[in-house]
Amino acid sequence: MEILKQFSEWAAAAVEFSTVVLLCVALVYATFGFVIRVGRSEPGAYLRYRKNLGKTLILSLEFLVAADIIRTVAMDQTLGNVTILGILVLIRTFLSWSLAVEIEGRLPWKKETQETPEA
Repeated sequence: MEILKQFSEWAAAAVEFSTVVLLCVALVYATFGFVIRVGRSEPGAYLRYRKNLGKTLILSLEFLVAADIIRTVAMDQTLGNVTILGILVLIRTFLSWSLAVEIEGRLPWKKETQETPEA
């Protein structure tokens, strides 16, 4: 049982580390693309940059929730640990929804309105 706990800790640490790597790589990639688009004077370069970074942050929050779940399952499953996990998941979910609203300009569960062409 102790081996399973140790493996779960390593798995959670690996997920957290991969999240940091993901954020760093995405930041460099998005910034490089932004600089190129600004150099070409492409319209909407900043909005695209912002959207790319926002999507990366949302994905990173999902990875961190997964790491927290792995870590909580590996620990002693007490009411306190599960409560802390629930609070962390609620906070990260709220942050994800806030970022999604900021990126898309609408609530995540609302359909995108499409303009109908005039006949």
